[in-house]
Amino acid sequence: MTKTYRIAAIPADGIGIEVIAAGIEVLNALAGKTGTFRFRFDHFDWGSDYYKTHGAMMPADGREQIRHHDAIFFGAVGAPDVPDHISLWGLRLAICQPFDQYANVRPTRILPGITSPLRHVSGPELDWVIVRENSEGEYAGVGGRVHQGHPEEVATDVSMMTRTGVTRIIRYAFKLAQSRPRKLLTVVTKSNAQRHAMVMWDEIAAEVAQDFPDVTWDKMLVDAMTMRMVIKPETLDTIVATNLHADILSDLAAALAGSLGIAPTANINPERKFPSMFEPIHGSAFDIAGKGIANPIATFWTACQMLEHLGEAPAADRLMRAVERVTADPSLHTPDLGGRATTRQVTDAVIAAIQGDNE
Repeated sequence: MTKTYRIAAIPADGIGIEVIAAGIEVLNALAGKTGTFRFRFDHFDWGSDYYKTHGAMMPADGREQIRHHDAIFFGAVGAPDVPDHISLWGLRLAICQPFDQYANVRPTRILPGITSPLRHVSGPELDWVIVRENSEGEYAGVGGRVHQGHPEEVATDVSMMTRTGVTRIIRYAFKLAQSRPRKLLTVVTKSNAQRHAMVMWDEIAAEVAQDFPDVTWDKMLVDAMTMRMVIKPETLDTIVATNLHADILSDLAAALAGSLGIAPTANINPERKFPSMFEPIHGSAFDIAGKGIANPIATFWTACQMLEHLGEAPAADRLMRAVERVTADPSLHTPDLGGRATTRQVTDAVIAAIQGDNE
């Protein structure tokens, strides 16, 4: 019997609309090639345009509308004429946090045909997975402003870390490291300056490590980590960091791998009490929106993560092989990779590669 997966598609803003459309095409082509499953995509027009009409980024019952889907396929959020904190907290974080998608997983490696800006670095030297705590920390939303507009105005954003939240993300990262060939984990910290929450983070990492004697782990201050990623990328494999630290480090990682246009993201609820959400890392990129030149590779790689989460690992492998065949051809590189290919050309090439894959 053919299995049907219900996917909530939320293209949202900017190039998100273009790349999610491309991703749906590719996923449907993959399902047709595989023959063992299919997708039912339910489309939701939430985002900045919705906000301009309704005064909210999504309906009040939006989460309930998507709560029982098998996964969420998300584009990008943000528009030049909507304040960023409204768009982010009104849509993406309004889904991630209530759905307890506390593990943000961002794989990074140099794909075939793509050149890293790092000197003397090829694929094997840069193959990482960054695990980002995705529910609290610096993005807990705790804080406020008083005396606005006056000289004595005060604004606070408080980083909140709980033992439960830290323990579960550290444990998730150790398990992920344990599943990878190198069994190597780096815990990113800033406990020299942040002497309370980050010291607790370090202590919990040491406690959890005792349950994973086969995983080699070390600890690195976040500022030193930026240098290590550039100078000694081969010393890294699995990385775990706080919400803010991993947000910044993963953008650096994507740039080192060649482009933000190829970087995927999965927002995972490991206990599967809620649907997980899958999105490319690149953002809405309004400077190129509507030009047909957005790189859809990040979305296709994100789709691989979604397939793995759904239990369709062979299909994920087939899609990733197709992606790598396409990136290996410089004539199919979009402008972010120094080429001239269009979103349409890359999408068609990946579909053709899927159709031609008989493995």
